[in-house]
Amino acid sequence: MLDFDLASLYQVETKQLNRQVKRNIERFPDDFMFQLSDEEFDFLRCQFGTSKNHRGGHRYKPYAFTELGIAMLSSVLSSPTAIQVNINIMRAFLFMRQQLYSLTNNELRFERIEHKIENISGYIEEVLHDQNDINDDTAAQLELINQTLAELQAENTIRKEFAERKPVGFKIEN
Repeated sequence: MLDFDLASLYQVETKQLNRQVKRNIERFPDDFMFQLSDEEFDFLRCQFGTSKNHRGGHRYKPYAFTELGIAMLSSVLSSPTAIQVNINIMRAFLFMRQQLYSLTNNELRFERIEHKIENISGYIEEVLHDQNDINDDTAAQLELINQTLAELQAENTIRKEFAERKPVGFKIEN
């Protein structure tokens, strides 16, 4: 968070917040607080519109505070408002961390579900492929059976016709 945002939350002036931080600079190492670069400051100015120094604009590059730096501010700014605001900010950071953890867990669950779906899909494709193989084999066997039956039926028809014919030749009577 930027110094002017924190000052507004703590209901103090930005210069007062920065003065307290500079008086206790040993409590704010680089991983707690840093000053924006010229490029970042120019970008920030563009976000707020043109900032004019003589009309209350930002003259100095603001400080950015990390979660740890904000926690340290409570020891530097000891007003009841500062303490309450700090508690609420810490709760907000905790909530954001929990949400991030929840999203990470959901992503892992989705990956597991996706993996299971891929496995089931592969299994279904394999079963269908095997079923098609069985169907092809069964169809070939049924075709062979049909051919054999047709041949047997044709042979049976020929035998019946042969049996129904009158014999050719002479009959000898006894």
